[in-house]
Amino acid sequence: MADVEMKPADDKAKKEETKNAEKNKPEPPTPVAEIKSNAALIEKAVANIEPRFMHRVLRSLAALRKRLNDKVLYDAVNEIFPKGAYAYPRVRECNNHLFVDSAAKASLLSWLPDASSEDQSMEIDSADVAPAKAPSAEPVPEVEVYLRLLVLHHLLTSKDTYGKALQLAQETVQKIHALNRRSMDPIAAKVWFAVMRAYELGGELSDARPLFLAAQRTASLRHDDETQAALINQLLRSYLNYSLYDQADKLVSKTKFPVSAANPQYTRYHYYLGRIRAVQLNYTDAHNNLLNAIRRAPPPKTAPGFYQAVHKLCVVVELLMGDIPERSTFRHPVLEKALRGYFDIVQAVRAGSLSQFQATLSRHAATFEADKTYTLIVRLRQNVIKTGIRRLSLSYSRISLRDICVKLHLDSEEDAEYIVGKAIRDGVIEGRIVHEKGWMECGGQKSGYGPEVSEMFARRIGYCLELHNESVKVSFCVTACFVCTAHWCVLGYAVSSQCASQGAGCCGSAREREKELAKEIQEGELDDEDAMGGDF
Repeated sequence: MADVEMKPADDKAKKEETKNAEKNKPEPPTPVAEIKSNAALIEKAVANIEPRFMHRVLRSLAALRKRLNDKVLYDAVNEIFPKGAYAYPRVRECNNHLFVDSAAKASLLSWLPDASSEDQSMEIDSADVAPAKAPSAEPVPEVEVYLRLLVLHHLLTSKDTYGKALQLAQETVQKIHALNRRSMDPIAAKVWFAVMRAYELGGELSDARPLFLAAQRTASLRHDDETQAALINQLLRSYLNYSLYDQADKLVSKTKFPVSAANPQYTRYHYYLGRIRAVQLNYTDAHNNLLNAIRRAPPPKTAPGFYQAVHKLCVVVELLMGDIPERSTFRHPVLEKALRGYFDIVQAVRAGSLSQFQATLSRHAATFEADKTYTLIVRLRQNVIKTGIRRLSLSYSRISLRDICVKLHLDSEEDAEYIVGKAIRDGVIEGRIVHEKGWMECGGQKSGYGPEVSEMFARRIGYCLELHNESVKVSFCVTACFVCTAHWCVLGYAVSSQCASQGAGCCGSAREREKELAKEIQEGELDDEDAMGGDF
């Protein structure tokens, strides 16, 4: 009985603990504070030649873009850049005080609407109460380009500012070329994506192709893998947007995608390769590329648009290969609504009903054209007919060509004879056509013995042997690692004492890298392009 009486008290204590934990939970930083901390990390990355700090800033770009507005960007620029006299100044008046801005700060503020006098007075009053520490020196050029990137993404959120965003994109590209700094390469890759979006939303994507080609050649000569991977994907998207599949295939054959490219870039590259190979009738390679894109893609709830686009194309490619996709794919909560039309097509192909296929195709034609899969789905007509013929061959030992026309809704007996003959030649069915009597004689079922069965059995045995060899190698590596770990444990005190004498600096950076790597694995390396939806 005593235990029963203590339970309500325990529940109350747990509830109080959860409430206290929620109250003591630190509040997330404001967008202005986050931008200032990112600027400090960029300066640290440039000063210490540590690209990992730059990558940490760029990983937060996708979430930060959603919290941007004119006021946030205006305050961030004013707090990051100092106030003082520089070359090419821009003078502005605020509450009877004159402030002289630098050329970089003036250029950034020119793309933003000026803050109202009330906002400025409030800022100055708050500064009188609690004065903030103003920056004493001009930030590095990488910080300016980062702020330009934020302003560019903000301008791309409204149709009224597409033209202004295009001008800012062109000016930013010229500035990157003029600076020519290798420490700016990670940010430059993000800038090129924003440039492509500005051209695409402005309806001038084809005009940007020469600019992308020239930049891709420059990045290749400089061994800038991040920018090169981003530009190759943007060129492929430009070609596929205008259905220039031959040019896209030539680009793939003439260039080599960087091995050290980021995971989001590899994901989009495999998706674009899958679209190219599917149009070229190379369905096996297309299916492999699409599966790689699905495996590398971020979680479905994080990037639902890209997840849906890849699965739409993958379902069509599987049907063209003669396979039927799994039903669990269409039950996924992210894919259930988006793949409704494709599920109807799968049912028509599986049933082998040409009339059902034509009705489904006409009903969802607008959806398939918007997804750019209509031409591929039209090719499924032959698969539907082959499925119907296979069903008839299993049901009848002999059937007339006239009955085949009626059951498969074909135009004439000549078409039926041609389609049946092609199915027999391709090995879809076993039988022969008796032209004089106008019917098809179906052959018996295959026995469970023969050279095909033995070859398949040999392939399976080979796979099992290869799997066994790989398992032996892995077990050997695990044993070797265990022995090495035991050896290093003996030296643990010496290493710890050495790190303590050096102020734990050598181990601190290693632990920090391990934490960042674990965070990347947990977050799935979400890129800002993945959050855009659609083909991104």
